[in-house]
Amino acid sequence: MPAFPIDQVRSQFPALNGPSAFVDNPAGTQVPRQVIEAVTAAMSGAASNLGGQFESSRSADAIYARAHDSMAELLGAASGGEITIGQSMTMLTFHISRSLGRLWKPGDEIIVTRMDHEGNVAPWVHLAEEHGLTLRWLPFNKDSWRIEPQDLQALLTDRTRLLALNYASNLTGSINPVAELTAIAKRAGALVYVDAVQLVPHGLTDVQQLGCDFLACSSYKFFGPHLGVLWGRADLLRQLYPYAARCSTKDLPGRHELGTPQTELFAGLAAAADYMVWLGESNGAGGTRRARIAAAYETATAYEMPLTQQLIDGLRRIPGLQVQGISNANRLYERVPTVSFTHPQHRNSVLARALGDQGINVWSGHNYAYEVARYLGLDESEGVLRIGLAHYNTAAEVERIVQALRKLMR
Repeated sequence: MPAFPIDQVRSQFPALNGPSAFVDNPAGTQVPRQVIEAVTAAMSGAASNLGGQFESSRSADAIYARAHDSMAELLGAASGGEITIGQSMTMLTFHISRSLGRLWKPGDEIIVTRMDHEGNVAPWVHLAEEHGLTLRWLPFNKDSWRIEPQDLQALLTDRTRLLALNYASNLTGSINPVAELTAIAKRAGALVYVDAVQLVPHGLTDVQQLGCDFLACSSYKFFGPHLGVLWGRADLLRQLYPYAARCSTKDLPGRHELGTPQTELFAGLAAAADYMVWLGESNGAGGTRRARIAAAYETATAYEMPLTQQLIDGLRRIPGLQVQGISNANRLYERVPTVSFTHPQHRNSVLARALGDQGINVWSGHNYAYEVARYLGLDESEGVLRIGLAHYNTAAEVERIVQALRKLMR
């Protein structure tokens, strides 16, 4: 495998020209120049609604179609018709949960996890309250830091209608065995809804291989604009009741998309996929766009994981600090490069503010992993201090962070 072209990669991101270290990536990555240029071009050349008989509207139509097709390529979907694009992952999950709720009866059961972001918990909690459904909580194992198949098996019954789980945690960084968990739930007759927001920036996603029914992600977490993306099985998307205007299309992909699309952001969304294609090409990959995307993830992961281990090793040398997640080097590839920690003598909010004053961008708190913080017995307001790397970060930045923390904690 060729050396990762880190200088070339960083040159694509205008925000990286300044002094700040952007290690807040689980909350949102920076965007490459081609995404910015695509948004700008759409604002000037396609600022029209869809379906018109004139050039700018036809340009908007083309952008709309390409955005869906690009996300199908990124996620391994059969076609762009299986892709729904909306304001955010949370909004899309609330929307689809309401449509699914029309199929279920009081006493039916939904399984949610103690490991998920609130965007894949609250929609189902509220749905259960509104429809008289039974909510079952699936814990994660505090030793393995993941959801274990036997714990899921123990919760399944003949009334289980849905399992909602995440692919990777936005607090602990752990990657769950989603394909295995999905297979168990499907054998029990349940649908499976996967939150892949934290996995898609770091690993290749293949919805066909996973076997799930829905998978949601957020493009601003994988170098794109602020949008949510939902893949769903076409037969299910056609079956589900669309909460939309009466005169809206009933066809896919627009069946579950509300209102006028943000054409300029759709252009940026397609450009984010183009960036991943470019990254694969920059590491010598050829073949289909999907093959080049796969190569981009492979090389990016090979670059990110040593940085992650460098960060974990540096943090663990600070007396009293506790990494809240997998820290064993032998299990490094069972996590994404999101590293959270606590220290009994230091408030995370104070540390985050001090780091921010030094141009080191991190987050503190529960980070919407509300149930994770509660399950770990953490202070819900202070939560953790979270450092999230991406493939545009460097070993020098990691060293800068560790040294800054060592000084702050003395």
